Amino acid sequence: MVEYLNINQLGELLGNRSRAAIYTDVERGDLPKPIKLGHRVYWSRNEVLEALKDAPRAKIGGEAAA
Repeated sequence: MVEYLNINQLGELLGNRSRAAIYTDVERGDLPKPIKLGHRVYWSRNEVLEALKDAPRAKIGGEAAA
Protein backbone atom coordinates (compact mmCIF):
# COMPACT_ATOMS: atom_id res chain seq x y z
CA MET A 1 0.00 0.00 0.00
CA VAL A 2 1.33 3.41 -0.95
CA GLU A 3 1.47 6.02 1.77
CA TYR A 4 1.09 9.66 0.77
CA LEU A 5 2.26 12.75 2.61
CA ASN A 6 0.59 16.13 2.45
CA ILE A 7 2.70 19.30 2.41
CA ASN A 8 2.57 19.66 6.22
CA GLN A 9 3.67 16.07 6.81
CA LEU A 10 6.44 16.43 4.24
CA GLY A 11 7.63 19.63 5.90
CA GLU A 12 7.79 17.86 9.26
CA LEU A 13 9.66 14.92 7.75
CA LEU A 14 12.22 17.37 6.35
CA GLY A 15 12.80 19.11 9.67
CA ASN A 16 10.01 21.71 9.54
CA ARG A 17 10.94 22.81 6.03
CA SER A 18 8.75 25.61 4.67
CA ARG A 19 6.36 25.23 1.74
CA ALA A 20 8.50 27.56 -0.35
CA ALA A 21 11.64 25.54 0.37
CA ILE A 22 9.86 22.28 -0.51
CA TYR A 23 8.67 23.64 -3.85
CA THR A 24 12.19 24.98 -4.54
CA ASP A 25 13.54 21.47 -3.91
CA VAL A 26 10.91 20.05 -6.28
CA GLU A 27 11.82 22.58 -9.01
CA ARG A 28 15.53 21.72 -8.66
CA GLY A 29 14.68 18.03 -8.94
CA ASP A 30 15.88 17.25 -5.41
CA LEU A 31 12.41 16.05 -4.38
CA PRO A 32 9.87 14.17 -6.50
CA LYS A 33 6.98 16.07 -8.01
CA PRO A 34 3.74 15.79 -6.07
CA ILE A 35 0.62 14.18 -7.39
CA LYS A 36 -2.63 16.09 -7.36
CA LEU A 37 -5.73 14.44 -5.94
CA GLY A 38 -8.67 16.79 -6.20
CA HIS A 39 -7.47 20.21 -5.09
CA ARG A 40 -4.69 18.86 -2.88
CA VAL A 41 -1.15 17.70 -3.55
CA TYR A 42 0.58 14.68 -2.04
CA TRP A 43 3.99 13.06 -2.21
CA SER A 44 4.67 9.33 -2.17
CA ARG A 45 6.48 8.61 1.08
CA ASN A 46 8.63 5.96 -0.62
CA GLU A 47 9.70 8.35 -3.39
CA VAL A 48 10.58 11.05 -0.86
CA LEU A 49 12.62 8.62 1.24
CA GLU A 50 14.49 7.48 -1.89
CA ALA A 51 15.24 11.10 -2.80
CA LEU A 52 16.51 11.76 0.72
CA LYS A 53 18.69 8.66 0.61
CA ASP A 54 20.26 9.75 -2.67
CA ALA A 55 20.68 13.46 -1.85
CA PRO A 56 23.51 15.01 0.13
CA ARG A 57 22.36 16.20 3.58
CA ALA A 58 23.11 19.83 2.73
CA LYS A 59 20.74 19.78 -0.25
CA ILE A 60 17.41 18.84 1.33
CA GLY A 61 16.33 19.77 4.80
CA GLY A 62 19.85 19.65 6.20
CA GLU A 63 22.48 22.14 7.05
CA ALA A 64 25.46 23.17 4.99
CA ALA A 65 28.60 21.17 5.58
CA ALA A 66 31.16 22.90 7.74
